[in-house]
Formats: sequence, C-alpha cells, structure tokens
Amino acid sequence: MEVVWAVGQLWVAVVLGLIVLPSALGISLGISEAYMWVLVKTLEWATIRLQKGAKKRQPQMPRTPTANGIIERDETTMEKEIALLHRADFEFSHIFYFCRKGFEAIVEDEVTQRFSSEELLSWNLLTRTNVNFHYISLRLTVVWVIGVIVRYCFLLPLRFTLAAIGITSMIVGTTVVGQLPNSSVKNYLSEVVHLTCSRILVRALSGTIHYHNKENRPQKGGICVANHTSPIDAIILTNDGCYAMVGQVHGGLMGIIQRATVKACPHVWFERSEIKDRHLVTKRLREHVADKSKLPILIFPEGTCINNTSVMMFKKGSFEIGGTIYPVAIKYDPQFGDAFWNSSKYNIVSYLLRIMTSWAIVCNVWYLPPMVRKENEDAVQFANRVRSAIARQGGLTELPWDGGLKRAKVKDTFKEEQQKNYSKMLVRNGSIG
Repeated sequence: MEVVWAVGQLWVAVVLGLIVLPSALGISLGISEAYMWVLVKTLEWATIRLQKGAKKRQPQMPRTPTANGIIERDETTMEKEIALLHRADFEFSHIFYFCRKGFEAIVEDEVTQRFSSEELLSWNLLTRTNVNFHYISLRLTVVWVIGVIVRYCFLLPLRFTLAAIGITSMIVGTTVVGQLPNSSVKNYLSEVVHLTCSRILVRALSGTIHYHNKENRPQKGGICVANHTSPIDAIILTNDGCYAMVGQVHGGLMGIIQRATVKACPHVWFERSEIKDRHLVTKRLREHVADKSKLPILIFPEGTCINNTSVMMFKKGSFEIGGTIYPVAIKYDPQFGDAFWNSSKYNIVSYLLRIMTSWAIVCNVWYLPPMVRKENEDAVQFANRVRSAIARQGGLTELPWDGGLKRAKVKDTFKEEQQKNYSKMLVRNGSIG
C-alpha cells in the first residue's frame, strides 16, 4: 500500500511540475516537441515499410494515388448537359441525366461521406485506415504493439489525469471568481482562469496547434465563426484567447461546468425551450454584441460536426445579429489522430476515449480579416461569403448542403427547386407551350 501511495505521489508531482505548471504559465519545456519529433520519424519509417510491403505483394501493379471518391463526377450543369441531348422537343434520352445523378447519389453522394472519418493515404499505426491492415514484417508489428502499450498504458492515464486537473480547476476557479463583484478585476481573473485551464486541457490532448495571422484575432463585441469538426474546437480556440460560448443547457458534468463558468464569464446558455425561440436567441445575442466590453461570441454556424474535409451550409441566424464577424478556419492533421466526432456512431465517452488514445491532436488555425455585412446583402449571402473565405483558407471543400441532413431527410423544397429549374429550362427552349 505504501508503495502505491509513493508511486501516486510521484506521478502527481511529475504531472504538476513538468506539464501543468508550464502549461499554466504558457511555456514549454520541449517535451511535446521531442515527442512529436519521435512520432513523425516513426510514422515516416512505418510508411516506407508499408510501401515496400505493398510492392512485394503486388509487384506487377503500378502504385496509384488514392482517389478522393469512388466515382469521377462531371460538374456540368443540368441545363448544359441536357442541351447536348436535344434541341427543342422532349426526348426519352432526357431522363439519362437524372438517372446518372441518381446512381451517383446512391453509390457515393457528396453529403453522407462528410459524416464518416477522413481517409488516410497511409496507415498511421492506429486502427483506422483506408486499406485493411496486412502483415508486412515482424518489426512493423512489434512497433504497432509497442504503440498500443504506450497509448493505453502511459498516454491514456496521463491525459486522463491532465483532463481531470483541467476540468476541476475550471469549476473551482470560475466558482471562486464568480463570487467577486462585477469589475475589470473580475473580468481579468476570469480570462486568466479560462485561458489557463484551456491550456491544460490542450496538453491533455497532446495538442500541437499552429495559429496564423494573430493580428486578426476576434475582438470584444464581435462574433467569431468557425468551421466545426469536433467538440474540442472550442478548447483549441480558447487556448489562444477567451470567448463567450453559446449553447444549450446540459445536465451532468457538462451542466456543472456551464453553471460554474457562467458566474465568471458572460456565456450565453439557453434552456431547451428557449433555444427553439429564434427571436429570443437573436435578442440575447444582440444584447451581448452591443456591449463592447464583453468577450466575442464563439459560434459554429454549421450546427454539426463535419469530417475535416468540407464546410457545409452556414445557418443565417449568426449573420442577422449585426456587428463584426471574425472568421476562423480550423484544419486538423489526420495523420496523428481523427478529431472528427461522428455523433451518430459514437457517444461522447467513446469519442473522448478515441481522442485520448490517439497519437496527438495537431491542427492549424487561421484568423481571417474581419468581415461586415455589405449594403443590399442579405444574411444568407453574407453567410455564404464568410463560408467561402473559411473554405479557401483551410483548403476545405465548400458544399451548399445543410449539415442537418446528417440526421434528417432532404427537404421537399430542394426537390421542388430542381423541378422548377427543369421546367423553366423546357419553357425557355420551347419544349412546352
């Protein structure tokens, strides 16, 4: 028993001295950098071994790059493609366009594939890969086994300890600060607590984050909008600055954190009945933005997690509030771990277990120049302009579809829109009337 107690004390002392304290002070002892260097070299070696093994198994087949999809799409518009099939009158061949589009959607539509894990070009010694694992060599198998031991027997306990320290510090710190009267001192201490705890939680993920164009960081009284891949997006951003969060009131541990943090920081939490009242939500957000002393609001306009390859439709509500929009692009490196949360497949506990047993979380964050709504520009056009800027900067595919299709069927309005476009084209060509 004494040995266990001594080992426990040593473990806590090492974690506090080498990780927590440097994280709180915003400094690095070089441990993370050394770990990432070893990890990169190991993955490079494993990739070379895999390529050699693939050549031995199939020497007659030339190596081809992995395609992005199963089928090759021709992005010709409906009007142009059907115009090639006829001149004026309707012909039976007109249905070929719709048949082909239907087959493409069945085989591989461009929406549902955004809700599955991003495929890798090469195995990263984790369980997820776009090619089934084949035995290559004894050395590669031994390295994989060592990796499993390191990830589950060392990294997982370490990250769990850091996460517990970070969450506990967040609850205790914000509760204490929340007892102070409203003043500049309270706001300063609140930002210190949030920033410090976020840094500890990033270390719990073995996070390596590269922030670009920091001169464009969101300012108080503004709205920060970003593409959404994972629940940890908020931690990634608050590691470099403080934000007021917007969301629904939860129960359990998340509810405890929400109740504690809102005492120290003007987060905007809604009850389940309130979140459905669009006018109430807009009113409270406008009141927050109108106060230039409050932290910028952090909003993910997609409303759901997308798999780090695309940006889907931004809901217009965030762009009707007014004020300055600060776009942020987030792009994770899938080589070290899959940050995407497929909430339809994994609950939050399973997801966090996958995250904490991955190699690391590596990502780039780009702060884009602030944007304001132009004259004669409605909220939808403004939202699309911001989305396009984020997609270009992050190297993401821009899709017009609503992320709500993750759980819902296609709206009838989408179908009717295509039918209207086809009928207008027939009228214009003289096929009708």
